[in-house]
Amino acid sequence: MPRNKDKRLEPALDWFDSIGWTAFQFQKDSWSAYLDGYSGLINAPTGSGKTYSLFIGFLLNAILNENYKNKGLKLIWITPIRALAKEIKISCDRAIAGFGLDWQVSIRSGDTKTSERQKQWKSPPQILITTPESIHVMLSKKGHTKFFSHLDAVVVDEWHELVGSKRGVQTELLLALFKRNIPKLKIWGISATIGNLEEAVDILLGVNKDDKNVIIKANIKKEIIVESIIPNEMETYPWAGHLGIKMAEQIIPVIHKSETTLIFTNTRAQCEIWYQKLLEMDDDLAGLIAMHHGSISREIRDWVEDALYDGRLKAVVCTSSLDLGVDFRPVETIIQIGSPKSVSRFVQRAGRSGHRPGAKSKIYFVPTNSLELIEASALRQSIDDNKLEERIPYIRCFDVLVQFLMTLAVSEGFNAENIYRVVMSTFAFSFIEKEEWDATLSYLVYGSTSLAAYDEYQKIIFEDGLYKVTNKGIAMRHRMSIGTIVSDAMIHIRYVKGKHIGTVEEWFIVQMKIGDVFWFAGRSLELIRIKEMTAQVKDSKKKNGKIPSYMGGRLQLSGQLSEVIRDKLSDYQNGIVEDVEMKSLLPLFNKQQQLSILPKKDELLVEYYKTRDGYHLAVYPFEGRYVHEGLGALIAKRISNMMPISFSIVMNDYGFELLSDQEIDVESILTKQLFSSKNLIEDIQSSINAVEMAKRKFRDIAIISGLVFTGFPGKQKKERHLQSSAQLLFGVFQDYEPNNILFKQTYEEVMTFQLEEARMRQALDRIQNQYIVIVKPDRPTPFSFPFIIDSLREKLSSESLEDRIRKMTLELVK
Repeated sequence: MPRNKDKRLEPALDWFDSIGWTAFQFQKDSWSAYLDGYSGLINAPTGSGKTYSLFIGFLLNAILNENYKNKGLKLIWITPIRALAKEIKISCDRAIAGFGLDWQVSIRSGDTKTSERQKQWKSPPQILITTPESIHVMLSKKGHTKFFSHLDAVVVDEWHELVGSKRGVQTELLLALFKRNIPKLKIWGISATIGNLEEAVDILLGVNKDDKNVIIKANIKKEIIVESIIPNEMETYPWAGHLGIKMAEQIIPVIHKSETTLIFTNTRAQCEIWYQKLLEMDDDLAGLIAMHHGSISREIRDWVEDALYDGRLKAVVCTSSLDLGVDFRPVETIIQIGSPKSVSRFVQRAGRSGHRPGAKSKIYFVPTNSLELIEASALRQSIDDNKLEERIPYIRCFDVLVQFLMTLAVSEGFNAENIYRVVMSTFAFSFIEKEEWDATLSYLVYGSTSLAAYDEYQKIIFEDGLYKVTNKGIAMRHRMSIGTIVSDAMIHIRYVKGKHIGTVEEWFIVQMKIGDVFWFAGRSLELIRIKEMTAQVKDSKKKNGKIPSYMGGRLQLSGQLSEVIRDKLSDYQNGIVEDVEMKSLLPLFNKQQQLSILPKKDELLVEYYKTRDGYHLAVYPFEGRYVHEGLGALIAKRISNMMPISFSIVMNDYGFELLSDQEIDVESILTKQLFSSKNLIEDIQSSINAVEMAKRKFRDIAIISGLVFTGFPGKQKKERHLQSSAQLLFGVFQDYEPNNILFKQTYEEVMTFQLEEARMRQALDRIQNQYIVIVKPDRPTPFSFPFIIDSLREKLSSESLEDRIRKMTLELVK
């Protein structure tokens, strides 16, 4: 690939000069690679000009080959979130005007009006910015092959966001189909933060990629300054969320001294709480602060994005809905509330400030409990060492495959042999057997063995050598169900007069009574009535009200961060305490050391003590909540195999606790053999309620594959009906068809993504090389205290919990 001066680049360099820009070397390398017919991946920091690294190459290619004179769609730019599309369009329009071209750039997403979609279909723009779901909807239309036939390239933006999701598998399938139909198609990905870059290219380009592929890395070091806001009063006995909102008074000065601030929270409920608290504490922020999360209506989010872009807002409290959002050039400061549990996520959010080449990014870390300051220190260390998490790709997703085949069947139909080669060329499905492919086709035609007697599950017919859908009702329901993002049933929130405010999950609304008040989108709302899937509300003057919480809100501590946290704790034991965060934690560490120990890297800490609640066995692998959920159940099961005993299990990101009313001889029972990875899968499936986990997972798989229909717009099925339908089908497969491809996929996903079997195995293997240090403190330690609080949360209201914890803390510090 040429890297020296390339005269073909002169039109682009001249345009850059005319507007006072200087092209980076990675941009020029990308342009040359594009002109030479390469595909590949651009890896560069946020705000370094990644969009132009590919779009300019596309324009140069069009000019040099006079492709700009031809009609038809030439470039598809896929973005994982809709908010990013607007800024990409602005950048593309600017470059097109600079090159003197009369080209059209259009956006197609779920928000695009029907009339605009029809216009795009009849008279395609040269450039289409869209999402994976929207492309699949277009594939479901007759004539899609002709519509896409003039494509020169497909660019997938923020590829790292798609790699570890089923949306990524969706993208793999459509790219493979495009490559089959357009042999000279160029495919490029753009990624800022990812640890497994080479694998990401394999996933993007498929297993049959040729030699004309390349990874182009920007030689630009993005400087990120991490500053923790240390609590004025440090907790010696920490508990999750306790500091949280108490830190508000310490971040208000940060907001006022900055031109514009993004305040990132990890959950939508946390976002609502912080917004309310900041307004309550500082009247001067009224009219200058807003909120942005995925459940707020599109209209409100658009207003917030525009106001932030124009500099009309001083601060926005937000969630991951703005991780990748529009190019907020005025943003000066980023504040992260609580640990994001991932280095990549933290870097992505930090990059929203200083979002231009050469600018520094500064991010403030605000702990919600004192132990999170260890994570702040670990985040800074990982950034300095440039160690980012790998994204685990989804494979063998038969639900996505079924949906893809249905999409082809409702449009032009498909030839099984040709599409088999397309499917097998993807990374995700290169692992499946021919028998599994045949079973997938059979499922679509006959509805699988156990469902063969029911016509509604027989969706495809074989006619004239093609697999097709001829039933208009089946085709319509499929087109309305395309997508892999499955959430709990959502209730629309509207004023009685009709204005849409946003959505909340059904389970939250159904537990409320008419007249109850709740906070949403920064407003106090009174519930008037529930009609179908809409909650009608009016404004309330009451200050007290529930704040919606959302299922699945907890983030998982990444493996990369876990490792650095273990290093930091080991440093303390070795007398190395350098970071301000670790120094601030010395009172807590000293208390932990006084009652127990802080484990070194070659030690596994186990604490065993008695309270009035029973005997507590606390184990600290520091591997993340989901891994500890599996490990806790595994160890409990193995101990119960040795003696008749039962445990209740509590876990967090640092460890797990087994509580029993019986005493055990921990020295003789807690051996290396207890932590062996031998027979792990069998023991896990017998120790944890894997069937219940699988039932919950199967609901999503059933919806994606079309086994369960979620309902028509405005008349969605209630969550309990969806769950009962999915559980009924799960039971049928469990009893009569255990080899069903969707049923088997369910358990694979539970082990891989919910219990993280590979990471659990690594943890057990690491423990085999550690010393098991058993300590018997006379009271709960700073490390074990959070387990006690989590146990109490389910028994007490928030007010009585506060009182109980305050008394416990006073007793413990005596």
